[in-house]
Amino acid sequence: MNREERHILVVDDEASARSGLERLLVSEKYKVSTADSGEAALGLVEASPPDLLITDLRMPKMDGIALLEELRRRGNDIPVIVATAFGDIQNAVSAMRAGADDYLTKPIEFDALLVAVEKALSQHALRVEAENLHRQVREENGQGLRGLVGSSAAMQRFYATLRKVAPSRATVLPFVTVHCAALAENLLESELFGHEKGAFTGADRRRPGRFEVAAGGTLFLDEVGEIPLSTQVKLLRVLQERAFERVGGNETIRVDVRLVAATNKDLTEQVRKGAFREDLYYRLAVVSLDMPPLWQRGGDVLLLAEHFLTKYGAENGRSMRGFSAAARRRLLEHRWPGNVRALENTVERAVVLAEGDIIEESDLVLEGGEVSVTGAPRIPSASMAEIERHAILTTLGAVG
Repeated sequence: MNREERHILVVDDEASARSGLERLLVSEKYKVSTADSGEAALGLVEASPPDLLITDLRMPKMDGIALLEELRRRGNDIPVIVATAFGDIQNAVSAMRAGADDYLTKPIEFDALLVAVEKALSQHALRVEAENLHRQVREENGQGLRGLVGSSAAMQRFYATLRKVAPSRATVLPFVTVHCAALAENLLESELFGHEKGAFTGADRRRPGRFEVAAGGTLFLDEVGEIPLSTQVKLLRVLQERAFERVGGNETIRVDVRLVAATNKDLTEQVRKGAFREDLYYRLAVVSLDMPPLWQRGGDVLLLAEHFLTKYGAENGRSMRGFSAAARRRLLEHRWPGNVRALENTVERAVVLAEGDIIEESDLVLEGGEVSVTGAPRIPSASMAEIERHAILTTLGAVG
């Protein structure tokens, strides 16, 4: 990646120190943002994750060590260089223990700074590449999570939980899926539990449902929050008693099925509204896996974008080389209210629209979720970090 595509965030409570570092780094073609406190830096990192953070050690309220520890606690693994005028061994040890990639003393020598920046960026790139290679090896050895793209700390936590939950007392064959939102109520019940032949059902033959087909294996219910209340009663019985009757039948059928369910709705809110049974919710939520939203996954946005670029470039017979620096920044700054599906659609559309083999910012058609910098944030979709960021930037602009 060229320097023009590298984004560095400088954090220092002294205006002269901030502006000095900014001028030096901009002269070397880096893209630079600044913050005057650790709290402001956290908001900027959440809104638009930088490739590297340089922070002063001694700052009021949240110092450089506290900022670094908070970044790591939030699962952000961006490289960090700590700079301070108090260059003693104890501070250096504290910074490195907190996860700093390097340590510089003030007044900062320009050459030493550039070496530290290049070293930190290179080492981080190697760590990401190594993790991707490890993931590929784990997949090839049957230990990985094939089909999932992402190396952020949030996704690593998700993978770790998934590996714990994956082992089952039942053989996971077959694997049967049902998209609950795609079927009308009467069709969904028949799809799940099957139906008998006869005048009552209007069917000319008996048909087994998905629970029967999945016996001894796993049944995946997608968009489980869309199941109507009348069907929820029968589903609850299956989970409690592992028994049901086909539509139009009296024979009790017993099955041993492992159930996996997914939803993009807040089921606790649905329970509060009376749209989802509380007893069924607790039966389904024995183990809950929360897939982190795309805007919380930092650089995974670019990993996924590259993945989709390769996929749709091949499907459209186009050899795409990548994204421009402006396009990459736009992808990182977008809030992605539609998550990975929205990103995939955006990249597919960009492949079709692009005139060359590089996706430019103008090729990206983004709908909603933009992070406002100069104007007021879009309150309905804005996070607290975005609102704080707007307030901070507006204040900084007002006082010059």
